[in-house]
Amino acid sequence: MFFHAITSPSYPIVLGYPWLTRHNPVIDWRARQIAKWDNDCLLSCIQIPLSVNTLNVPTSPPLSTIIPPPYADLAPVFDKREADKLPPHRPYDCAIDLLPGAVPPRGAVYPLSEKENRVLEEYITDSLQKGFIRPSSSPAGAGFFFVRKKEGDLRPCIDFRGLNKITVKNAYPIPLIPELFDRLKFSKVFTKLDLRGAYNLIRIREGDEWKTAFNTRLGHYEYLVMPFGLCNAPAIFQAFINDVLREYTPCFVVVYLDDVLIHSPDLETHHQHVRLVLSKLLSNGLYCKLEKCLFDVQQVQFLGYVISSSGFMMDSSKLDAILHWPLPKGLKAIQRFIGFSNYYRRFIKGFSSIIAPITALTKKGTDTLSWPPTAVEAFEKLKAAFSTAPILNHPDPTKPFILEVDASESGVGAVLSQRAAEDQPLLPCGFFSKKLSPTETRYDIGDRELLAIILALKEWRHLLEGSICTFSILTDHKNLTYLSEARRLNPRQARWALFLTRFDFVISYRPGSKNVKADALSRQHEPMSTQPLVPAPIVPEDKILASLNTQIDSPFWKSLLSKQALAPSSKPPDRLFVPPEEVLIALRLFHESKFAGHFGIEKTLSHIRRHLWWPTLAKDVKDFVTTCPVCTCSKPSRLKPTGLLQPLPVPERPWSHLAMDFLVELPPSSGHTVIFVVVDRFSKMAHFIPLKKLPSSIELAHVFTKEIFRLHGVPNVIVSDRGSQFISKFWRGFCQQLGVQLSFSSAYHPQTNGLAERTNQTLETYLRCFISDAQDNWVSLLPWAEFAYNNATSQSTKYSPFEIVTGMHPTVFPSSFTHRN
Repeated sequence: MFFHAITSPSYPIVLGYPWLTRHNPVIDWRARQIAKWDNDCLLSCIQIPLSVNTLNVPTSPPLSTIIPPPYADLAPVFDKREADKLPPHRPYDCAIDLLPGAVPPRGAVYPLSEKENRVLEEYITDSLQKGFIRPSSSPAGAGFFFVRKKEGDLRPCIDFRGLNKITVKNAYPIPLIPELFDRLKFSKVFTKLDLRGAYNLIRIREGDEWKTAFNTRLGHYEYLVMPFGLCNAPAIFQAFINDVLREYTPCFVVVYLDDVLIHSPDLETHHQHVRLVLSKLLSNGLYCKLEKCLFDVQQVQFLGYVISSSGFMMDSSKLDAILHWPLPKGLKAIQRFIGFSNYYRRFIKGFSSIIAPITALTKKGTDTLSWPPTAVEAFEKLKAAFSTAPILNHPDPTKPFILEVDASESGVGAVLSQRAAEDQPLLPCGFFSKKLSPTETRYDIGDRELLAIILALKEWRHLLEGSICTFSILTDHKNLTYLSEARRLNPRQARWALFLTRFDFVISYRPGSKNVKADALSRQHEPMSTQPLVPAPIVPEDKILASLNTQIDSPFWKSLLSKQALAPSSKPPDRLFVPPEEVLIALRLFHESKFAGHFGIEKTLSHIRRHLWWPTLAKDVKDFVTTCPVCTCSKPSRLKPTGLLQPLPVPERPWSHLAMDFLVELPPSSGHTVIFVVVDRFSKMAHFIPLKKLPSSIELAHVFTKEIFRLHGVPNVIVSDRGSQFISKFWRGFCQQLGVQLSFSSAYHPQTNGLAERTNQTLETYLRCFISDAQDNWVSLLPWAEFAYNNATSQSTKYSPFEIVTGMHPTVFPSSFTHRN
């Protein structure tokens, strides 16, 4: 095996076609690994001791080979090692002036995990070597802890809340975003630069270092460079970067904190502009993060906008909360959307007439699940109106922002607004909504409401961080108004509190009844009610009838009826004769159609014999089913288990002894992920009930009453596994009150509830045969699967479940029924 060094590998090893041909490994494509090696490769390569001849090869390619060629000679501006050096003192050093008589508080030492302690040691050692910190004897001391990044790494954080509270605020203005974009009118080529360790490029003013002191178990240290978390850091850095690029900002550079955008009318000029900026940054000891830079592009995302040669537009992600608002289902969801819309009715021309079809759905007795076309059209028209002027206001940093937030059990929502003048109404600058993760849904209400604030601030950080005006946060959780005064915070709140120190805001309480906009956005992720006012059918009736009519009125049946005079005398009197040229069509109809279900030889043969006959029926069915490609791919092999089987006692009547189980973790289909399977042990009849999630014991009782008791009454015995729903006190008490005996299967022994388990396997096989490639339509297949299962002859009873329970087979083909009569 030979290895060759390449400049920028995307994978650890690339195995070429000649190597694969020579060694012929067995590859498991689903597991993404080599499952088996050939013997020669195993003995010659895999099992021999590894020996390596080291060469003088660089571990990473030189920067000059990665950056675009026009800027290759400026590679030092991307050098990480240079960026890690202690910067010199400048006129823009970070000054920390305290309010008269104020003394920085001393924080506690936060307990850290073993992993965090290892990272702490590395951080302290690395920062001391760089000269970014030094040992301190300061009377001040902030707490030190870690925040986990998205990539899983740990980021060091200092709790400067106490220091920020007594610091004199720096009022240096942050650039006006509309004014920045006015300079881009004639630009066609763009480059975006991201400064490396931006705040660490600024020194703490000499004599103020003691105020940044922080406590760790390794000792007391203070910063020599500007850390994250200081309230004046955004204003100080903006003043510094403006001074560095002052001669270019009026012409071809836009600067907003550590984001630098270079714009030019053509590519040749753009190369000159980028070189000038990179040279200026390098001469001032500023360095860029190459992996986050974009060079010579015609479209770029910058400060929440998408900028291109044709102009600039709002970033579509800002409006996702509105544009992707799902069609409300149920009365409460509709009322929530109407309440949200009403707040902005004064900005939408003809609002009352547009929303009238939606308002009509709230009238008593109206089906809120099936929207008429006029209501759907009104819903889409309102969403479009939300995202167009004058509703979506351009942010103006010179005016105070108002951030309205709310959290529900399933999501968070926020609206960022401003007033054009004090006597003018609020105009929204953007909408935000996010579904909570399973972990976040378990937060208590206080943490969920605080999370809504954190996520909203991250969404609009470029507008709110360093804002020259204190902005307001409106929440319906009153306890958050005392957040800045809290003495004890849990670790999660402490991490969030550090992030909040970057913003200048005031939290105000607003009752939930008045916080309708953010509340509506937070609740759009709520699942549909499990008890709608008007239950909707799983599959519309017209679609079912249309499919049946297509099969009944097909030329096949008309052809059979026209050829019955050719039938031999041996034909049974109650069945239709199938001539040889129609045999293949008959086999496909009774084996491959949805009501047939791709069952095995015996069930397919039994089904056909109810309606049709031809001399070689049994042989043809066996040959056809055996060679069916769908069955071959979808059905596992079945082997009889070893040992003596002990079946459960046979019940005396239908639906007196039931077996229950759940099919879980299915691909989402119309919001459902679970199938509740209930089987009658006497007749083998089954019901397949789709559920949105695994139910609680109370929800299980509701489903049982609605779907089983309603049709079959109270059973005597229920057999199930030991799932939490079945062994709960509520379910036991519910069944005890009904006089139902519960029988649980043995742990790790599904054979105890074999009937339900086997029915699950049959249902899974059916769905595999008919499901779409996206695997998202299985809910629409359940009525067909249930019919096919209950219409198939059981090998144990020799009858179909329908025949045992009702005494007859259901009418499937009216044409054959008419012929028999």
